[in-house]
Amino acid sequence: MLKQMETFVAVVNLGSLSAAARQEGVVAAMIGRRLDALEERLGVKLLVRTTRSVTLTQEGTAFFEDCQRILAELAEAEAAVASGSGRARGHLRLSAPAGFGRRHVAPHIASFQQAHPDLRITLDLSDRLVDLARDRIDCAIRISDLADSSLVAVRLAENRRVVVAAPAYLARHGIPRTLEDLAGHNCLSLGESQSRGWTFKVDGELLNLRVRGVLECNDGAVLHDWALAGLGLAWRSLWEVKDDLSDGRLVTVLERFSSPDYPVYAVVPQRRFLPGRVRLFIDHLKARYSSPGYWD
Repeated sequence: MLKQMETFVAVVNLGSLSAAARQEGVVAAMIGRRLDALEERLGVKLLVRTTRSVTLTQEGTAFFEDCQRILAELAEAEAAVASGSGRARGHLRLSAPAGFGRRHVAPHIASFQQAHPDLRITLDLSDRLVDLARDRIDCAIRISDLADSSLVAVRLAENRRVVVAAPAYLARHGIPRTLEDLAGHNCLSLGESQSRGWTFKVDGELLNLRVRGVLECNDGAVLHDWALAGLGLAWRSLWEVKDDLSDGRLVTVLERFSSPDYPVYAVVPQRRFLPGRVRLFIDHLKARYSSPGYWD
């Protein structure tokens, strides 16, 4: 019954049997059989199914809400028990920005899994803002983007963003001295962030400035490469460009308008109890990030 309920919730959240099957690593027919068995057990139709989508019936809508509550309560009960054991088990689903995740999340996963051999870990690296509930993510690493107030955030580390450019670009186009000067420069933008702009501090107040340029990409690593190639100005995190600054491949500009800190957070769905596997992993990252010299 519990597995059938989990399958039912997954199908509704993901929108199709095939998506739920891919997530679980089984064939769609097995998902269909579980739903059939659940409907037969309850004696009601929960879903109207087509080859491409599913729609909740009136009974299905009420049952879906009950299933979500029951599964959440079970997860909280499991977390309460596991939190005292000091061992993580089950399936830990993580998400992180692609560049930061490759450098500062993925390298720490092996040691965590080795310390908790009963744990299975899935890491999704993407610069898109994932929906934790829809994508069934236990914990997402985010850098200062905490627009969803329904999430609980744990501060992991400090971070700073700076405007950088290659010396060759500045030799050709000049060094911007004021924020108004940015209008005359090619500003390399990260896809969806173009509409949000770059953030600066002016006379103690935060200013969000819309910038313009002829190059845009949704992958921060590409923007980094474009900046190194002398194609424009980029607004990047210090952890990403510090080696380039030290070696002179990039230089900072507009330092007096330096943007405020953009901390690194671990965000989790709103829950009364944090699952043990999530709590232990967050502690694991905090310990690594606070190690002397880690960010140097």
